Amino acid sequence: MPKFSFIVKDSNGKTIRDIMEETSQATLVARLQSQGFFIISIKEIKLADVTSFKKKQSEQRKYTHKKVQLDDLLTFSKQLATMLESGVTLIRSLTVIETQIQSEQLSKILRQVKSDVEQGQSLSHALAKYPQAFNQFWISLVEVGESSGTMPAVLNRLGAYLKQEEEFKSAIISGIIYPTILFGVSMGAVMFFALFVGPRFQAVFESLGAQLPMITVVLLSTFAFIRKNFLLLVIVVTIAFFIIKKNLKTYSGKLAFENFLFNLPTAGEIFKFIIVERFASQMAILIDAGVPILYALDITEKLVDNITCGNVINNIKEGVKKGSLLVDQMQESGFFPPMAIQMILVGEETGELSKMLKHVADFYQETVTTFMKRFSTVIEPFMLVFMGVVIGTIVLAMFLPMFNIAQLGGG
Repeated sequence: MPKFSFIVKDSNGKTIRDIMEETSQATLVARLQSQGFFIISIKEIKLADVTSFKKKQSEQRKYTHKKVQLDDLLTFSKQLATMLESGVTLIRSLTVIETQIQSEQLSKILRQVKSDVEQGQSLSHALAKYPQAFNQFWISLVEVGESSGTMPAVLNRLGAYLKQEEEFKSAIISGIIYPTILFGVSMGAVMFFALFVGPRFQAVFESLGAQLPMITVVLLSTFAFIRKNFLLLVIVVTIAFFIIKKNLKTYSGKLAFENFLFNLPTAGEIFKFIIVERFASQMAILIDAGVPILYALDITEKLVDNITCGNVINNIKEGVKKGSLLVDQMQESGFFPPMAIQMILVGEETGELSKMLKHVADFYQETVTTFMKRFSTVIEPFMLVFMGVVIGTIVLAMFLPMFNIAQLGGG
């Protein structure tokens, strides 16, 4: 069968160069177009050129980043589903996708996964060797897709979930990043005045022997303390940071931190909504894919990344094993909001649990997203005022004595 080298662009505009066996050039054109590629060029190559082509392709390959990002997994699931739906074999699909992945780590993983599949291993077993990229959530869904013959449908659900989670995460980050930048700029201005500007003004005031206002005295004393103990302050902050970071890796430390967050006014409720959304969305896609409810609870307990909610899920799992409804332990825990409990109860009674879990996830995702937008809109003016007050106070304290001296000189 002849081999063809081709250059195409995908729906995102990325250029792909590869080789493929096909009965004729026209058949290859039809296959590539059915996969949604825009064809730039196709030419037949001799067998002797295949090795040099692949070597050249490997040498020219450039990656945009090293580690595996959520966007890389989204691209992988979406493109694998599309190619399998188009009738492309799994091995060929992995070969093509590997050339498009922008993550160096994921590209190497897919290369090895393809090799394992070629040797007769299942895709789920091959992916399970790389938990740093594909967690148990992935493996379970792929196993279901393999056993039921619905791999494209499962991958499409997974891609939709990853896309929704990425948008949700971006909404949360965008809501807090601007206030954080403003606060950082304010603290940077304080440190700049304390280390560089303050000493010069202090030298001028001392040389003139002027009587300083109280605000200037307090500010210059604060700056002097920061300069004198700057290294000590940096060491203390650094040590405290690493102690807190290490403590948060322990069970008791993380649990205490979670309780602190949950007890915060307003913010604690939003933090709980985020955890409930994560639980509901993961359970929805697992149950919808056909994963048994006990196994789905076991997976979600490990992936929810919250000890408090994980303990509640464990109690739910034990209750379900004894024949209880899912909502019985949820209600007893006091963790889940009443609205979520009622919707899940309706889902269990009507046999549409996955559908109601999806509604719960969508509701809390929308609630959190709306709150973060409003929070960002409201907090920005306050942060600007805070920044203005901090810098304005410093400027006033530094220049007020200069005005007094000028007035005395004029008199």
